[in-house]
Amino acid sequence: MENLNQPNKSGFLKVSEIHQIYYEDCGNPNGEVILFLHGGPGMGFSDLDKRFFDFKINRVLFFDQRGSSRSIPFGCIEENTTGDLVKDINQLLDYLAIEKVLIFGGSWGTTLGLVFAIQNPSRVRGLLLRGVFLANKESIDYYLEGGVKKEFPEVWKRFSQNVPSDSKCTIAEYYSNKMINGNPNEKRFYAYEWSFYEISIFKKNITEQEVDAILNRIPFESLSIMESYYLKNQCFISENYILENINKLEQIPIKIVHGKQDAICPVSFVIELDSKLKNSELYVLQGGHSDFEPEIENKLIEIIGENLW
Repeated sequence: MENLNQPNKSGFLKVSEIHQIYYEDCGNPNGEVILFLHGGPGMGFSDLDKRFFDFKINRVLFFDQRGSSRSIPFGCIEENTTGDLVKDINQLLDYLAIEKVLIFGGSWGTTLGLVFAIQNPSRVRGLLLRGVFLANKESIDYYLEGGVKKEFPEVWKRFSQNVPSDSKCTIAEYYSNKMINGNPNEKRFYAYEWSFYEISIFKKNITEQEVDAILNRIPFESLSIMESYYLKNQCFISENYILENINKLEQIPIKIVHGKQDAICPVSFVIELDSKLKNSELYVLQGGHSDFEPEIENKLIEIIGENLW
């Protein structure tokens, strides 16, 4: 792999009166285009995400979604919904004169990729999904209402005890309000604790020191603000939107890679999705939610490298 930090084209695309999204167009200009959709919402992409691709062959389009990482304004929730992000993808593809893409999304990126494909099937040649999140009530409640408590009691205690017992807000509502309306110390504290919770359970056997190291290199404030904001609003899609519109994906080949021990998006949810799809292949491998789990990482590289769609 080469030129990891040297995109052919990069910059900011104005997608609304408020928002500009940062993008990078990398790799072989004549290669088939892969659109990378980062997780979160709010995580943004990084050079580490480029490790999956051979830029001598692949042309890969990366962008930070509204409010995320390098996009402007940072952490902005105004005019920021799933529908807005779908429009941004279309606008970015039009701007770069790209008609059709393979979509590679992880975690929240699978949600956005599936919603985009449902609404724009003619622009999607295939989907590669890692750590599927369906953004329905069951999956959101599992993550935010104690689904991980049995396996990670101390992590859950640390996360949940920051909400007063007499609060009438949900965890997502309380954290979101503190991150948006709190004083500077509260904003940073609740942003850090939200992201600490997620990173603590996203990979098998991760240590607190590893969690801290990861949080020191990612834009955890935008991750926490966007994720809590989206989840408290059911990700701005109707209940079971993806499962109820699965017929729109019949002509799109789909590869799914999921960790058997995924504590954020339990494997039972992706098995349900796969059972309803007519043109999919599911790989359930050893590992958690992270794309750094060895079996998961290797399978993703294999699928992309061999163009297994």
